[in-house]
Amino acid sequence: MTADLSWMLEDIVHNVPRARHAVLLSADGLPRGATEGLAEKDVRTISAAMAGMQSLSRATAHFAGPEEDRQWNQTIIEFSHGWSFLIGAGQGAYLAAAAAPDVDMQQISFRMHRLVARLGNNLTSPPRLSNEDAGGPRENAPARQGSGDTGFTLGELDQVMSEVKGARHAVLLGADGLPRGATNGMSRDLADTISAAMTGIHAYSRVTSQFAGVLEDAEWRQTVIEFQHGWIFLMAAGPGAFLAAAAEHDCDIEEFTTRLHEVVPKLTAATPAKGTGHA
Repeated sequence: MTADLSWMLEDIVHNVPRARHAVLLSADGLPRGATEGLAEKDVRTISAAMAGMQSLSRATAHFAGPEEDRQWNQTIIEFSHGWSFLIGAGQGAYLAAAAAPDVDMQQISFRMHRLVARLGNNLTSPPRLSNEDAGGPRENAPARQGSGDTGFTLGELDQVMSEVKGARHAVLLGADGLPRGATNGMSRDLADTISAAMTGIHAYSRVTSQFAGVLEDAEWRQTVIEFQHGWIFLMAAGPGAFLAAAAEHDCDIEEFTTRLHEVVPKLTAATPAKGTGHA
């Protein structure tokens, strides 16, 4: 597809109050269209970052759970000054949108998916991913018990996993991409792999800060990845620290994230770090 579809993207910013921008991009990071008000350089930067984001998002599918159906649904990035959303838009294409903090989440999601349906005449639907395509091994993810590495296990996180129905596992990592601890049952190899991917996702998330809106000292808060079978949350956990956590798709997300935010101060107090979460 070579046609510029920018005119179709205007539907989002014209019909969703507080929506800011929209960009259509290819899987290899090339822009296929953008709404007015974005400089060409910014469109190229956003397209490249979002392409990297979706690739890493898919690669973390096995962290969200061992189910056979590991289809990636969307990635959402939250900043102090706005949101960025990323969904599939057909074979080898993705739709990104940005909005103010008080946007109606359901309305912008509806408009994005409706636009993807309208783009169907120009873009074909993507195939469902196999486990290998999603970046995860075919075998089941490790259970949450019996790792035997008591020095690596974070009891505070284990308590959240045991008390929130549908919670799966979590890992605390530093800005250097190295895990500092995890829930019981996560091997160091899995923690290393997930930490490396999440460090990349955090970096791509920060690149999209200006897409979400221009604000001095804008702060990245979290990146949420939704799959058919579960959720992954990457959130700021104090200076230079990040918390990645996974849950089943029917988990009470509000309860899960609230509990994680409550436990973060305990984790970071025990593991001081360098760096910040500022975008």
